[in-house]
Parts: sequence; structure tokens; C-alpha cells
Amino acid sequence: MAEIKAFKALRFTEKAGEIAELCCPPYDIISEEQRLEFLKKNEHNIIRLELPKGDDPYKEAANVLADWEENGIIACDEQEGIYVYEEKFSVEGVNYSFKGIVCRVKIEEFSKGVVLPHEETLSKAKQDRFNLFKATRCNFSQIYSLYKDEKGETAELINRLSSGTPDQSFTDSDGVTHSLWAIYDEEALATLTAQFADRKLYIADGHHRYETSLNMRNHLRETENAEIGAASDYCMMTLVDLDDDGLVVFPTHRIVRDLDSFNADEVIANCADYFDITLLANESEIKPFLDMKYADGKKAVVMYSGDKIALMTLKSMQPLCDMYPNASEALRGLDVTVLHSLILERIMKIDKENMANQINLTYTRDQAEAIEWVNTNKANCCFIMNPTRVSEISAVATAGEKMPQKSTYFYPKLITGLVMNKFGEMK
Repeated sequence: MAEIKAFKALRFTEKAGEIAELCCPPYDIISEEQRLEFLKKNEHNIIRLELPKGDDPYKEAANVLADWEENGIIACDEQEGIYVYEEKFSVEGVNYSFKGIVCRVKIEEFSKGVVLPHEETLSKAKQDRFNLFKATRCNFSQIYSLYKDEKGETAELINRLSSGTPDQSFTDSDGVTHSLWAIYDEEALATLTAQFADRKLYIADGHHRYETSLNMRNHLRETENAEIGAASDYCMMTLVDLDDDGLVVFPTHRIVRDLDSFNADEVIANCADYFDITLLANESEIKPFLDMKYADGKKAVVMYSGDKIALMTLKSMQPLCDMYPNASEALRGLDVTVLHSLILERIMKIDKENMANQINLTYTRDQAEAIEWVNTNKANCCFIMNPTRVSEISAVATAGEKMPQKSTYFYPKLITGLVMNKFGEMK
């Protein structure tokens, strides 16, 4: 099953500056304004490698990486290690935390059932990451994956290994505290490696990067005769217990825009065939009603069109069973499956290809932003969602199926820049 390994992580040295000024969130959620702000604080911020700019951005990243290595801005650890990573944060006044390990994981095809995806991906994002990997031969950010630890043995070991003062720790602008412990003890590393030998890994965030790592491994084998077992056979992951109480998943709302024709009353009337409809008085009622449905295990979404706010609660699973007779109960029962299949596709005639290419859809985890799009006439309507449960994610992945794109948003994102993984030498 899953093969994990210690590695000599590439990390910033003291010469680079304060670690808080060197890290950044994942590249795909950073605006140009934010990118410039990071660089204004410290020219060595990891964003220069993870989100390079210029006429040839990938060559630029490779040049910067080489320069930083040569001048001691970054350096590989002298010993192989596995790194305990912790995030502490709060959501709506409730404090959370989780710990995981950063390590190398052997890359396997999804068909082998060792590393399991749960979402569809888009080719454009994979091509961008492939070009970056090819130029730099380095993972600057880690893939976020989950595992099952029924006996709690890994949690116990991780907590023991990270009981002391962390090697690095800082709090970011969102109030999330990131801490890292470097573990070099050979006995502990061997124990961790053995614990994962019978486990599967479920990708939580980073599907594009994992598929790109697989493509890069194959590319290097074909074009450079990379040996089986080489560093390019592995990618960097952060592994977290699937049952950790600190895991938080936000919903991703759907904004529907640029339809040739849209009539809210007509959509609501057609939805009544499948849903119990409750018209809400104002925006403030949306979250309480959705929270109630979530707690009751009901499948529900809210359609906001400005003058209408309709809470839609699924009457029966039978239409989904009829549409997807061969799908698992887990996939059929997702709120996002209900929305995409019955409302967007069947009633609003937005087909799967349209959704995949985001022709009429925009995604956001911010409810206020979704509503603002409608109120400023930039969108026809929006659908406010409940979050996908972590148990649903693992059930769909275990069944060998994939959710629609943007079905989950794990919060907070893993920070980029604490550790990096060199898997080859630049050409």
C-alpha cells in the first residue's frame, strides 16, 4: 500500500529572513496584488518559485532557485527527516488544530487503489504545474492527503514527537498558526514508515499536482531514463488523520452567470418536482436553515436570485438512483451531485462539459461574494451550499469515483514554503 519515505528537505536558511515573510498560501488562491505584497515584504518569498512571472516564468523560477541555492538562501537538510506540521486556527469563534506529517510518498496510478482522488481536474492547471516541475525539478508545496488511523497509533507517535518547542512557528495574516518539527530519529522514522504500509491515502487538496507528479515521473523515465526508485518516483505530501477533529471543510458555492434566458420563478416551479420549496424572507435566514438541514442529514441547497430566496430540500433519492444506477450511494447522496444533476443539468440545461469549462459557472467559498454577484447583476443567480462531509469524501474515493470539481474546500490551506522537495537536478 502507501510507501512513505524520509527526505532531506530543502528549506530556507536564516540568511533568507523571517520565516513568516518567506511563506505564502497556495498559488491558485493568490491575487496579483497579494503576490506583489509578499515580495514587498521579502524578495525571497516562496511565491517567486511557486508562482513565477515574466516572459518565460518557468525559466525564471529555475534561475531563482539556482541563485538561492548558490547563495545559501535555501539549503537541503543534512539528514533525512519527516516533518510534523501543525495548524492552529479558529472558525466562527471555535478553536481548531490538527497535526500531520510531511514526507515523500511513492507515486502510484489511481488504478492501483493506493492513492485515491475524489475530484475531477482540469488540464490547463496540470500543464502549468508540469512546466514548473520540468524546469525546477522541485515540489515547492505539498499535496494534502488523508489516511485512516483506527488504532490512533500514528496520532500518539506524532504528538510525542512534537511535544517540545517547534523548530519553526509563525502566525499568518489570517490568524492561522503554522508550526514545524523536524524529526530525524531513525527509529521513529522507521515506525512511521511501517505504520503506513497497509494504508490508503485520500487526496484532500492537490489533485492537479499529484496527477502532474505522475506525468513528470513518466516523462523522466521516458526521456531521461530515470531509474525506478529514483527521487522522481516520489512526491511531497502532508498526511493527516481522516478522523482528526481539527479537519474543517467549507462549502463551495456556485454562481450561475451569462445564461441566454433565466426565469427564477420557472426554475423554482420545475424544482418543485424534486424538492420541497421554502421561500426565505432574507439573506440572514440562509445559513441557519442550511445548518438545520445539515444537522438533520437532509440534502438541501438555497437558490438566491435577488428577489427570490428558495430553500430546496430533496424529497427522495429515487431520481438520483434512476440517473446513476451504477454509482455508489455516497456519490449519489452528495449535495453537489443533487445540485449538478437535478437542477443545473436537468432543469437549467447546463451540461457537464459546460460545468467543467466554467462557461456559465463561477465558484466561491464566500457566501457574501456569491450574493453580491447577483445583486450587482453580474450573475443570474447563485446556489448556496452546505459543506461536504469528510466521511463522504473518503467513501466516494474508496468507491473509485470522483466528485465534480470544486466539491470541497479544506480550511485552512497548507502553507507553502516551510519545506520543499527536490526530486532531480535542473537541466
